[in-house]
Amino acid sequence: MSKKHHKHKHKHEHEKEKKQEEKEEETQTQENQKDYEKEIEELKAKVAELEDKYLRANAEFENFKKRMEREKAEAVAYAHEEFARDLLPAIDSLELAINSLNEIDAEKEIVDKMKEGINLTIEQFKKAFEKHGIKVIDIDEGFNPHFHEAVMQVDSDQHNKGDIVQVFQKGYMIKDRILRPTMVSIAK
Repeated sequence: MSKKHHKHKHKHEHEKEKKQEEKEEETQTQENQKDYEKEIEELKAKVAELEDKYLRANAEFENFKKRMEREKAEAVAYAHEEFARDLLPAIDSLELAINSLNEIDAEKEIVDKMKEGINLTIEQFKKAFEKHGIKVIDIDEGFNPHFHEAVMQVDSDQHNKGDIVQVFQKGYMIKDRILRPTMVSIAK
């Protein structure tokens, strides 16, 4: 084998090896490219998942904040509810005293002065109640089980069945909550 031929063969093998290496590099590059693309897709999916979790958490937080604000406003609005409920028997007693005085045959001037004092006290209660959103439950609309408690049924020729015949105890509301239902008798 001549030197020239040997060189040529060597050159040919070298080129062959070089092509093989380039082919392997290209295959490796394609595989790397596929790996990168797969990784990019996985990362995109992860970003979308995290973005969704963030949006949900943020929405949950906003709902929580609104609920807390609403509950705080309710707590403030109804802070005096128990106190107001405790005052109801006092106003009931005063109104009962007025009704009892009407039946007494005592000296008219003394009875009138007592009535005047009690009525003044009742009016002060009513003004204080009004100031804090407390009002008497209306009975003009007729019996309503949401606002009235029927403690007895009575026979009545002047009333239709289910109508309120008599109020035994006034009912009161604070804003839109019932402090105490109105105790009534209704017609059979």
